[in-house]
Amino acid sequence: MPSTQSLTRTDLLAFLRSHRYAVQASVAPVTGVQAAVVGIAVADNFDIVFDTIETSRKARNLVRDPRIALVIGGTLDGEERTVQYEGLAERLRSADKRVVEELYFRIFPEGRDRLSWEGIMHVRVRARWLRYSDFRTARPTVVEFDAAALAALR
Repeated sequence: MPSTQSLTRTDLLAFLRSHRYAVQASVAPVTGVQAAVVGIAVADNFDIVFDTIETSRKARNLVRDPRIALVIGGTLDGEERTVQYEGLAERLRSADKRVVEELYFRIFPEGRDRLSWEGIMHVRVRARWLRYSDFRTARPTVVEFDAAALAALR
């Protein structure tokens, strides 16, 4: 049986920020699902930002249906920790876009060069639910948070 020991805000943010990439999944109209790897930046409030091209499958899917899931971590041998993250995606516009681009550019400075690409867009994902799992010990740690629990996390 997994442990549900507490996880601090600092620990959770540190884990998320120790990963530059995530696998994201969105709802596709014909196949039902589409997945891709995206470069991520994580805000203090657990929002995630990534860039993509407007004509990509993920962008078209998210415009039609903003539900998104991401998996962060757990891809290397010996790294049996993950965050499963579900939320709602939105394309960034105007003032919001500049603030979040700066967050993203701190992690991916080369992202500034992509601003000249036709159709480049930034997506912000607001967490609705996440589960942190650590299977590195005999008694795994599994902690779930809904949006309210994330907001209250100190």
